[in-house]
Amino acid sequence: MDYTSLHFTLEHGIAHVELAIPQKANALGHAAWKEIPECFQRLSRTPECRVVILSGQGKHFCGGIDLNFLLQVGQASQQDCEGRRRESLREMILEMQHAFTAIEHCKKPVIAAVHGGCIGAGVDMVTACDMRYTVDDAYFQVKEIDIGMVADVGTLQRLPKIIPDGIARELCYTGRKISGEEAARIGLANDSFSSREEMMKSVTKLAQTIAAKSPLSIRGTKEMLLFSRDHSVEDGLRYIATWNAAMLMSEDLGKALEAGMTKRIPDYQD
Repeated sequence: MDYTSLHFTLEHGIAHVELAIPQKANALGHAAWKEIPECFQRLSRTPECRVVILSGQGKHFCGGIDLNFLLQVGQASQQDCEGRRRESLREMILEMQHAFTAIEHCKKPVIAAVHGGCIGAGVDMVTACDMRYTVDDAYFQVKEIDIGMVADVGTLQRLPKIIPDGIARELCYTGRKISGEEAARIGLANDSFSSREEMMKSVTKLAQTIAAKSPLSIRGTKEMLLFSRDHSVEDGLRYIATWNAAMLMSEDLGKALEAGMTKRIPDYQD
């Protein structure tokens, strides 16, 4: 995969996607907004990929939206009609939302590994991931309030479903920075580490554990978790009953049972 804003590797079932614009603190410009959904949609369709690690090159994980790109968004429509200009702007916002929804909808678990700053759109992005890990001296900031706008690509919709509602409101109303340690304490991050190296070592080990599980079961589990987050318990129970009526009797189930009896590690197909 050749990208200008991302660096990509895939080994032993683990895809590593790095934001690769370190000269701009990995602030997301035009190329990134196009390449992120393309990359994660492709990984979702790639059988050899079983789990994804998302990180950033350079000093920061993500400096948010590139301000030059933000200005271009505001000036994008040259329509004379005010209504049509607003319609065009709405379509652009929906396309940007789609970039991070593609991460959420990727069939493979996505683990965010955050160092340095995770600002504005960076928070939008990591809230679309399955899990988040960080370092103690990293910081997270819902920056949009400080530039006179309402966050519009996912933070306000996903963050209250990850951390307590009152804390989410505080962060979104104030733009207050929180450290990696605090992020772990409030549940935004699964864990925080003393160094980037220690974090990546732990995240890689976690990815290896997930990659060794039944890929069919992992994909189904992610599907169920996303559905259950947004639906009632009753709806979720009905959906899993239908899902397992179709998927339960798989080759993976037989391999897992055999491995348990023989004390061998199961070898699942992608």
